[in-house]
Amino acid sequence: MTLLRFIVGRRPAFKHAFRGLKHVLLTQHNARIHLTATVLVVLFGFILKLEKTEWALVVIAIGLVWITEITNTAIEAFVDLVTQQYHPLAKIAKDTAAAAVLFASFIAVILGVIVFLPYLIQWLASLNLLR
Repeated sequence: MTLLRFIVGRRPAFKHAFRGLKHVLLTQHNARIHLTATVLVVLFGFILKLEKTEWALVVIAIGLVWITEITNTAIEAFVDLVTQQYHPLAKIAKDTAAAAVLFASFIAVILGVIVFLPYLIQWLASLNLLR
């Protein structure tokens, strides 16, 4: 099987996946915040000419946040499908899914500081703002 035939054969799967991503971006406020952060981080990464290992950390951090945000949206939709009424287990499912996004975001911020802080310090030093 050629690569092209393989890709064409997977077109419906890609279509569903992109439809899911579109849903996340259109319905989830935090996803739009993550998108803005993603664009800014990638832009600064190119401006600062990050090294390969730094890019690896940035991509892992971005991927971690997006995977948890998308999974959180899926869990929320599934819980809403099962019950529209309040149930303590539904609350736990939604809250823990949201906690996963929060935790992933904290990890991403820590990795961002590890990668970008040295560049910020170097820039501030070049402006004689650090003594």
